[in-house]
Amino acid sequence: MRIIIVGAGEVGYHIAKTLSEEKHDVVLIDNDPKKIRRISENLDVQTLWGSGTSPQMLKDAGIEEAEMLVAATNSDEVNLISCMLVRNLNQHTIKIARVKNREYLALKDLFNKEHLGIDLIINTRAMMVDTVLSLINVPGASEVIDFVGGKVKLISFLINRDSPFAEKRLSSLSGLGNDILIGAIVRGQKILIPSGKDIIHPHDLVYFVVRGSDVSRTLEHLNIPNKPITNIVIVGAGETGAALASALDEKRLRVKLIDDDSERCKQMANMLNHVIIIKGDGADRDLLREENVGCADLLIALTGDEESNILISLLAKGMGIQKTITRVSKLSYIPVVSDIGLDTVINPRMAAVRAILHHIRHGKIISVAPLREEHAEAIEVEALETSDIVNTPLKKLNFPEGAILGAIVRGEDIIIPQGDTVILPHDRLIIFALQQVISDLEKLFMVKMEYF
Repeated sequence: MRIIIVGAGEVGYHIAKTLSEEKHDVVLIDNDPKKIRRISENLDVQTLWGSGTSPQMLKDAGIEEAEMLVAATNSDEVNLISCMLVRNLNQHTIKIARVKNREYLALKDLFNKEHLGIDLIINTRAMMVDTVLSLINVPGASEVIDFVGGKVKLISFLINRDSPFAEKRLSSLSGLGNDILIGAIVRGQKILIPSGKDIIHPHDLVYFVVRGSDVSRTLEHLNIPNKPITNIVIVGAGETGAALASALDEKRLRVKLIDDDSERCKQMANMLNHVIIIKGDGADRDLLREENVGCADLLIALTGDEESNILISLLAKGMGIQKTITRVSKLSYIPVVSDIGLDTVINPRMAAVRAILHHIRHGKIISVAPLREEHAEAIEVEALETSDIVNTPLKKLNFPEGAILGAIVRGEDIIIPQGDTVILPHDRLIIFALQQVISDLEKLFMVKMEYF
């Protein structure tokens, strides 16, 4: 598939990286020669130095043969104009645009077929707010991903030495049974799709597939406190911080919002009814102590400076707070942040990559979720009547090594699969797969399931 990406920032770079590793024909356009050089030196993609709003540049990139355009610059106007041009240059190209401006987002008719004809709008701010709200609803989780409208949840937890799962072989675990299944394990900078012989170690980040109705019981299994989060500190009143504070304001939780911009604080004070606005530097230890941050249930660092966010979360940890959520945009920082004890990280590009992968997959794919550092994916797919995998016990199916079936959704029933489980037509399947076996899954299900 030929895919043209406009914009070589963090979002564009990592989308290009993921797609090129899957052997797609990727062309990336940017008007910054330094970013173009970085792409050329690190990725196996074609690069063009110029503007995505140039019809000739789009033609040079091969838009007439392209199946998809991803406009992911920091400028909404550039992204929208690129899509508008592509609408006229190749009406069959799928168009995906990153849009941040609330005024544009409010004009839903702007993006329909009669106007810009954009197939998917990516708003990373809204995606990050939804991510944080999901984490607040599952105390102790490092990541929460919903499937089938929340009926099935993929929840990751950092395993400590006191966990009943620490140093246990998966095949020996009791108490899991039909309740939960371990779909993936992150150990350092490696991600594993586990088998029964694998052992869980302290400091592993473990992804559990859980029925939405079984979340509380899962937390009990893991000896993780399930105390509701009601006392929250947000540092950073930018677009994401303001949107999150507004969402929490409606829930009437105890929320403090800290920012060092006086005008921004005044705006927030006029917008919010129940949130306490504090003007100050969130990286100031004395200010955090004065605001009694150590006694809060949660601190969320959302400034535009990821180094500051890391420092703020570390300061809060040092004051005794149990949970922090840290916004980190650079992929290279994520392993380091995890190593120093900040396990809950939100990354704006991950949501964008997830949405784009969903559009790239063909057939009966319902949703795609890249896992930590994108080395594995959780994929929701529908089983078709023509597939050889239906009406056959799982133990007789040959999934590629590095892939595992995590859950089956059948009507209102959520089935955590066992060896004797049989897949039926129209079941929804949640499958975990390492990135390197995705192509094997493509070949395996191309005809039988129209998987991709």
